[in-house]
Amino acid sequence: MPSRTLLPISDPFRFLRLSRADLPLLPRPETSELTRLLTGTDHKEESLSLSVVEERPLSIYLNSREVITQMTVGDHPEYLALGFLKNQGFLSSTNPVTSVEYHADLSTVVVRTASESDLEDKLRHQVRTSGCAQGSMFSSALEKVEELSFPLSCSRVSTSIFYHIQHQVNRLPSLYLKAGAIHGCALFRGEDLLVYLEDVGRHNAVDKIAGYMHVESISGLDKIFYTTGRLTSEMVIKCGFMGIPILLSRSGFTAWGVSLARSMGLTLVGRLRGKRFVILSGVERVDFDHSSSDFSYEDSRHRRKGSSKGSSSD
Repeated sequence: MPSRTLLPISDPFRFLRLSRADLPLLPRPETSELTRLLTGTDHKEESLSLSVVEERPLSIYLNSREVITQMTVGDHPEYLALGFLKNQGFLSSTNPVTSVEYHADLSTVVVRTASESDLEDKLRHQVRTSGCAQGSMFSSALEKVEELSFPLSCSRVSTSIFYHIQHQVNRLPSLYLKAGAIHGCALFRGEDLLVYLEDVGRHNAVDKIAGYMHVESISGLDKIFYTTGRLTSEMVIKCGFMGIPILLSRSGFTAWGVSLARSMGLTLVGRLRGKRFVILSGVERVDFDHSSSDFSYEDSRHRRKGSSKGSSSD
């Protein structure tokens, strides 16, 4: 793939903006660069071929400074870089982005802003998160958590939407269903899917969506975020920075993630599988408009834990 450069013009994101025909933004599991076909031996000592997700490094620069190297599946590198920098507090409206340069041969994205940023203090303290594929948070981002809060008047949600979102995600084209070992995240406006992206680490999938929102100037206040990953402190903080007040997951919680969600007034819904879910924060924003008995269980081939024959498990 050739290098891509967004020139420093009035709209530095014009080459990244999507047309209506490209929406919603979805994974493309048929893309050959994202998986590799490998041979192996199964428990019966029989030979098999297996689609395995690729994992490759991507270095993210802000102006002249390298910020981090992330392991990623490799799609949408510009969104990943922008979203990561946004969710770490490295980008601000007072110092706008002027260009984004992706260099495929160097596995590097360079994000340039109107003026140089003083990164010394921000880069000094880095926190390894509980996410797979070595997620990272910087202390400068953690220090801003206390400033994050959501009014309960924004973006109420009905329980019927939980089931609709789960049903829709389970039927999306997916690298997970092809090869496993990957997480997915989705952005909804009510029942309308805007974007679904995947990566080897859930933190990368979140950051890709944050980058997409930054490019398209999308507000999070009327949105719902869905993830296949655990509801950790990292996930809650990222949703806070993205301005999204409702976070859903098929997976479970961590205590600190719940505490942070409660402190900022974020609605946190986990263990969303089949007819069941658990709300540990922000239940005041939820309208119980349907009983679980109103919904039937989905066929096993459409459940997210199920995968196509021969794929690896997550």
